Amino acid sequence: MTRVFVYGTLKRGGSNHAWLASQQFLGAARTAPGFTLYLLGDYPGMVRVANDQAGVTGEVWLVDDACLQQLDELEGVAEGLYERVPIKPASPFDDQPVETYLYLGSLAGHAALGAEFRI
Repeated sequence: MTRVFVYGTLKRGGSNHAWLASQQFLGAARTAPGFTLYLLGDYPGMVRVANDQAGVTGEVWLVDDACLQQLDELEGVAEGLYERVPIKPASPFDDQPVETYLYLGSLAGHAALGAEFRI
């Protein structure tokens, strides 16, 4: 089982939430500072930003191996669109590293969203 931080369409109410429907919701969370969101069309991408002070809001889910593999496919990990990386979220999961997806593509022409993607 793996803890995964989601921040976009995988969140409850999001268009891709069905991918997590059979998994365990652990709670709302925020990343530590150093991350921000960009709007990439109908979905966001999270990137590292050295001068960010807010972090990104989202949810932490406990997912099984089969779900994690499906999420990797959805996020285009093999194609290099996103990479799955471990991060340490802020409260309330300070002592529990989680996996999340960082966007690897160009940000040219994409608007910065900041800390939250509203469903």
